[in-house]
Amino acid sequence: MAAAAPNPADTPRQAVARTYIDALVSHDASAVPFAPDATRVEAGLQTGYSGPQLTHELNDGVQYKVIQDIRDVRMTECGDVVTARYLLDSGVAGVRLMTVDITETFVIPDGTIHTINATIDPVL
Repeated sequence: MAAAAPNPADTPRQAVARTYIDALVSHDASAVPFAPDATRVEAGLQTGYSGPQLTHELNDGVQYKVIQDIRDVRMTECGDVVTARYLLDSGVAGVRLMTVDITETFVIPDGTIHTINATIDPVL
């Protein structure tokens, strides 16, 4: 399993966003600094309601267990907002079934993730 490799060129906010991306693959959210009231919205639906819940989901959520690889991570930053775009491969038993193009926007005003807004597009 690959992960989002640390990048020395990351700004402090980008490094925080990268801890989340890494946890998607590693299923270890111990390094992800969520604000206590952090939220996540995916495709318009709220999927995260608090920092502790998001941590639990990254560690144990079945929806994340199918993630095999994250690649081609690109980040931009404007003020407190980091936007990460990457390809995510998912599958089972070592067989890749699907690749999707993810765009996640993180609001990181104080070194902790307050909100994540995700869009997911299939790669055809």
